[in-house]
Amino acid sequence: METIFIDGTSLTLKQVYTVAEQKAKVVLTEEAKKKIQECRACVDNIIKNNQVVYGVNTGFGAFKDKLIAPEKLKELQRNLIISHSTGVGNYLPVKVVRASMLLRINSLASGYSGIKLKTLETLIEMLNKGVHPAVPAQGSVGASGDLAPISHIMLVLSRGEDQELEEYSGRVIIEENTDRDNYTIKTISGLKAMHGAGIERVVLDAKEGLALNNGTNVMTAIAALALVDAQVLLKNAIKIFTASLEGLRGVSDAFQPKIHELRRQKGQIEIAKKVMQYIQGSKLIDSRKSEVQDSYSLRCFPQVVGPIKETLDFAANIIEREANAVTDNPLIIPEADKPIKAFSGGNFHGEPIAQVCDFLKITIAELGNISERRIFKLTSQFLSHGLPSMLTTEPGLQSGIMILQYTAAALVSENKVLAHPASVDSIPTSEDVEDHVSMGTIAARQFREILENVRKIIAIEYITACQALDLRLRIDPDFVNETPEHTFGKKTHGIYSKLRNAGVDFWDRDKVAYIDIEKTLRLITTEL
Repeated sequence: METIFIDGTSLTLKQVYTVAEQKAKVVLTEEAKKKIQECRACVDNIIKNNQVVYGVNTGFGAFKDKLIAPEKLKELQRNLIISHSTGVGNYLPVKVVRASMLLRINSLASGYSGIKLKTLETLIEMLNKGVHPAVPAQGSVGASGDLAPISHIMLVLSRGEDQELEEYSGRVIIEENTDRDNYTIKTISGLKAMHGAGIERVVLDAKEGLALNNGTNVMTAIAALALVDAQVLLKNAIKIFTASLEGLRGVSDAFQPKIHELRRQKGQIEIAKKVMQYIQGSKLIDSRKSEVQDSYSLRCFPQVVGPIKETLDFAANIIEREANAVTDNPLIIPEADKPIKAFSGGNFHGEPIAQVCDFLKITIAELGNISERRIFKLTSQFLSHGLPSMLTTEPGLQSGIMILQYTAAALVSENKVLAHPASVDSIPTSEDVEDHVSMGTIAARQFREILENVRKIIAIEYITACQALDLRLRIDPDFVNETPEHTFGKKTHGIYSKLRNAGVDFWDRDKVAYIDIEKTLRLITTEL
């Protein structure tokens, strides 16, 4: 199994995905260990010299001016984790929890948070041994970072100096079954999970609680994993589009390179080039000799999907930077030329992730919008250039693909509500000390939800396009008795064969549609 070396600055989205999905192990670099220890020495000096620093020997938020006695500093940090574990709602998936833990580890590895090396190594041990805290999805306003959800992770990692109730050790997921018909998550107490894994829970020292729970790691984890999945979905959507284009006997003029070069939009040029490559060898393309152009959902595909590709690329840059960011407060800067090495700032504010996720929500929703229009076109006898109504061989007796389009329409409509920007909202917290927040975690969760909806829409288009292709060979007088391999473009024949080999067959009669949708969804979670 791959091992990822953590230094706080060079983590990639691919590595985040590998740790989250494939459970790769992580280890600190020696340089990172050195920086962590140097930074911790600065915190120890602050305490030794009785210097007043926010979150080290003061209260938090509205209690920033409350000084805490030296003998209470450990209790202060544990109280922070206990009091901030306020999450509600369904638990985040294990992969998101793993990504969140990884991103917190990476941030702390930069050596500017004042964490003790032993504490960070305990968090790493939890990740490597599969101790996955149960983290409720709701409760973060995105500043100061993801306080509530991260606290649920650290509730498992830490303990008080004195004996505590077992319920104060949080919950750990020991079984996660995401199958729709048997959805279950089983948990045990953090105390039992840590004991079973042979990991000693940590009594936090000064600054450590705040170093652990103050950051943008949950929103960034959700965004990172969703973005990787969105990149795969986009690649598949382009291939499925070409199947629809062929099923509708589309016109290739709209994808000629010079048209797109004149627009000068990089993404548009790239998408048009791919479409031209994918339709090579197709006898269906340009077979309607009397037609000069197609409707927008076909003809303008590069103009719509090009910006989607560029938005994903832009977002990947922002999210990867955030994955390597130090996002707690205060920061301890050992190299600073000041007696007190602590600096209060606002890196915990989730606005970069909030805004980019809102952008992603809109752009991925558009991928679904234009896909649904092609599904509608394919199922209409008035728009599909010779295909039967609802792509059924017995209209009336059978409903065919009719209600799949309804489902796609419902998902598109739902996405329009979810796409409303979360980042334009802000509700002040903590007696107005925190008077502007990002709602970044809400934006990230909505991005994931929209993405899942769009994947379902694309799956429906996939089924619909392949049904149309089969009907061309069965009832279209220009192509009756032709074979798929000699009629479809090479790329289209490839994805057509994959769907049929996955057990999604031609609908020669009405079928229980959700079964085929679920088979198709499983197929398009990876690149076709």
